[in-house]
Amino acid sequence: MSRGPQDLPPAQGYPEVKYRRYLPKRGPSGLVIFAGITAISAYGFYRVGQGKLERRELERENLWSRIYLTPMLTAESDRDLYRRTEAAKAREAEIMQNVEGWKAGESVYNNTKYYTAPSYVIVPEQQ
Repeated sequence: MSRGPQDLPPAQGYPEVKYRRYLPKRGPSGLVIFAGITAISAYGFYRVGQGKLERRELERENLWSRIYLTPMLTAESDRDLYRRTEAAKAREAEIMQNVEGWKAGESVYNNTKYYTAPSYVIVPEQQ
């Protein structure tokens, strides 16, 4: 039983089989990436530090502005409290005008245990 000629390799041999991965080098190296991340992080920390300094300066400025404005705001509050108290006395005098012996603005309590009058300073105007 003859099957025909036997299949043999070529006389000069088969070409070399390429089994390695010959991929082109793409992108920056790991060292370049690490240096870039380090530089970006350093710049970010620098900006954070500058922001902290600016925020601290703004807080200090706000604190001093409150310190300087406190006397004016207290005086304004005292004037408003005095105006409201006088208006309340005027309304009370108008409502209770027909009641004998009623004094507007006087406490209805016999002592100051349950009620303390509002405290404000009345400074006479200079002329």
